[in-house]
Amino acid sequence: MTEQLLITTIDDNGVARLTMNRPEIRNAFNQALICQICDAIGRLNSDADIRAIVLTGAGKAFSAGADLNMMRQASDYSPAENKDDARRLAHMLHSIYASPKPTIALINGPAMGGGLGLIAACDIAVAAEEAFFALTEVRVGLIPAVISPFVIQAIGARQARRYFLTGERFNAETAKTIGLVHMVAMSAQLEATLDELIDNLLACGPDAQCEAKELIRAVKHRPINEAVLEDTSGRIARLRASPEGKEGLTAFLEKRKPGWVKE
Repeated sequence: MTEQLLITTIDDNGVARLTMNRPEIRNAFNQALICQICDAIGRLNSDADIRAIVLTGAGKAFSAGADLNMMRQASDYSPAENKDDARRLAHMLHSIYASPKPTIALINGPAMGGGLGLIAACDIAVAAEEAFFALTEVRVGLIPAVISPFVIQAIGARQARRYFLTGERFNAETAKTIGLVHMVAMSAQLEATLDELIDNLLACGPDAQCEAKELIRAVKHRPINEAVLEDTSGRIARLRASPEGKEGLTAFLEKRKPGWVKE
């Protein structure tokens, strides 16, 4: 029987849940799991009925990052094979980061190494208070290279200087303080916290959410100059005239729920 490395479920509201299913090794990802996540994200990204994507882990851990057996095998690869292997992880993370859908990391337990890359690639991260985190690559003579653009964007270069260099563990509250996660909840309340977050996401226009993600990417590193003012003015003018924008404003004025909200 083929091992089901990734369990995908979709509820009636169009919320997809991807559960990494290797609990015996803390959901460490091998090449097969990386490819399955990438494929699943690609399918969900192109499905207009999908409203949000939740990424979590089976069992007591979120993800231990890269499978050490995979890393051991990679040490014998040729330089070209090694780079191709790293590219697969990079493409998986970018497919999550660039998704037009809201993406949520539901951190049910420890997240180590590349597991932090998965979290940082998501739009929103919710962690159980018992979860802990570490960027452990330097402790085995490596660096968090592929995940670094996503992690540094989440926690900033100053915090990265500490945690990239020490490989030390930190708890969920510290993860929240440095910007890796947005919310921390007791394990018993983790699903309820997710449900409340999902309710807020589903109340919003799906096209607007996609456009909001594009807006952040477009302006985050640019100076506030005439070009940015023109760009942002053009974006809001276009959305005001869009079907979703018109429906949202009309529904607000008519004191009713917009058409994208399911009763």
